[in-house]
Amino acid sequence: MSSRQQLLDAAKALCDDFARKESLDTLLSHFSITEECIAQEHGLGAVAPFVGRTFRGLESVRKYFSLVASTLTYENMTFGDYFVDTEVRKVSVTGRARFTWRETTESWDETFAYVLDFDHENKVYRYQVWGDTAAAYLARKGELTEVISGSWSEPSKE
Repeated sequence: MSSRQQLLDAAKALCDDFARKESLDTLLSHFSITEECIAQEHGLGAVAPFVGRTFRGLESVRKYFSLVASTLTYENMTFGDYFVDTEVRKVSVTGRARFTWRETTESWDETFAYVLDFDHENKVYRYQVWGDTAAAYLARKGELTEVISGSWSEPSKE
């Protein structure tokens, strides 16, 4: 099997397990034990407890996924448009899901992107996410439904 196919299969396995809401231990089984693992969701840290921070080490990555699970729920998660770079052992992929902020129960549809770096055993050692932090922030504040329904107005341009 080609290196490209191995990386693609490894990325798909992690993404599929996340979409199926597999256990935390199952998710962590996709991460390296030979390299220092990093999980990083890009954005302003005030948005959510898992955004804008770098989680270093496998136990810290566990904390990242625990924070995500305690803050959000999701449904209908799918992944596609995988891009594999065998030279640097990275896979980029886009995903879609409907997210709900647990505390306010406000929901939004989101497209997000992962960049996954793999060690030589095809295990993830760097997990990066880019998502719709504005929607997450508004959902956390209980203001997303108001914005989506159009009752929120922009400031005047005077």
